[in-house]
Amino acid sequence: MSVEQLIADYGTWFYVITFFWTFLEGETFVIIAGVAAQKGVLDWWTLFLCAWFGSFCGDQTYFWIGRLYGPRVLAKFPKWRAGVDGALAQVQRNSTWFILTFRFIYGVRNFASFSLGVARVQPARFAVLNFIAAFVWALSFAGAGYVFGEAFEAVAGEWVQGIGMLLLSCLVLFAIIMILRARRSRRRRAAAEAHLASGVSNPPA
Repeated sequence: MSVEQLIADYGTWFYVITFFWTFLEGETFVIIAGVAAQKGVLDWWTLFLCAWFGSFCGDQTYFWIGRLYGPRVLAKFPKWRAGVDGALAQVQRNSTWFILTFRFIYGVRNFASFSLGVARVQPARFAVLNFIAAFVWALSFAGAGYVFGEAFEAVAGEWVQGIGMLLLSCLVLFAIIMILRARRSRRRRAAAEAHLASGVSNPPA
């Protein structure tokens, strides 16, 4: 069975991966997936929607973490202070423009939404601008992969033919991570139950 056939058979998982990948970052992955869509092994519209909402949901999450727990998080991870301070400086200059563009600035997205939450930007305003920015971001990168897919193939040759293998590797990695997380969760639950049972069987005098 060819790699492209594997993607065709299990493509749903690649959309799930796209959502979670863009929840964190994901520019390169979305471009490569866009090339795969141009080759017909993924549906571009589904890919685009997963990238759009993955990016939107990720930054909404970071925003609320910053708004609700910002000082506490910074106290625990003081090394983040420099990145957050840099993002806050941009917010003070022009928060609207910063919200609309931070996804396109390398090294900024990791702190941007969190910093906007720390800065107490109005939640409704951030949500609307974030929704628009995520749309433009997903359209730009998924569209670039799709529109320039043939050009990438002409320039890169065998590299583009390996796109399916890369996506398949991501699927395998995603599955392994989920399995390991499930096992760790079961071990923690079993340990907690054993600890609770020990406390019950040995009540204080």
